[in-house]
This record gives sequence, structure tokens and C-alpha cells, in this order.
Amino acid sequence: MGWDSDTDDELRVAIEDRIDADMVDGDYGNVVDAVVLWWRDEDGDLVDGLVDALTDLVGGGQIWLLTPKVGRPNAVDPADIAEAAPIAGLSQTTTAAVSKDWSATRLVAPKTPA
Repeated sequence: MGWDSDTDDELRVAIEDRIDADMVDGDYGNVVDAVVLWWRDEDGDLVDGLVDALTDLVGGGQIWLLTPKVGRPNAVDPADIAEAAPIAGLSQTTTAAVSKDWSATRLVAPKTPA
């Protein structure tokens, strides 16, 4: 979700190679185990974006929130992520640099009872 001309195509291809499948878009219409959400400061309310990403996420799934690195145009303040995640019902776990311009934060949805 949030893919645009400024996203890192090499990273997207690497993800597809790793999962050995094509990624689906937001109109897929079925549940997924993980969401890759490209997000920029100008994209609006992060809580709303995270809640939208949860719509098709299986319980216990994860969102990889990709944001421009600090100092890059449209970077998202890490404090904004830390504040938005629990409001959206997510737990923040890991943040890592995943490309020259993008960082990824792993957000985990609560598991649903079996």
C-alpha cells in the first residue's frame, strides 16, 4: 500500500524475491499475512493509514511501515510512529534501514483467538 514513483523498486523486487511471489495491492480483496505500507509525512494521518492497512491483515499479522529515512524529504518522525501504532492497535517491534532512502518499522497486530 502507498506505493508511488518515489518508492524503492529494488526493495520491492527484493521482497518479492524473498517471498517468491508477486505482492498484491490494496484492492486484493482477501486477507494477507503482512502489509508493506509506504508512508510519507505528507500522506496524512498515520493512525488512519495504519487502520486502513489492518483491514485485510490476518490476526497476528504484521505491517512493515516503510518511511523515508530521517533527514530525507517527507520523513516521518519516529515519535509519530510510536504514538500512532498503539492507537491503531499495533505493537511496534523493530526498526531498520532497508535501503538508501527508506526505513522499515515492524508493527504487529494482536493475535485473534483460534
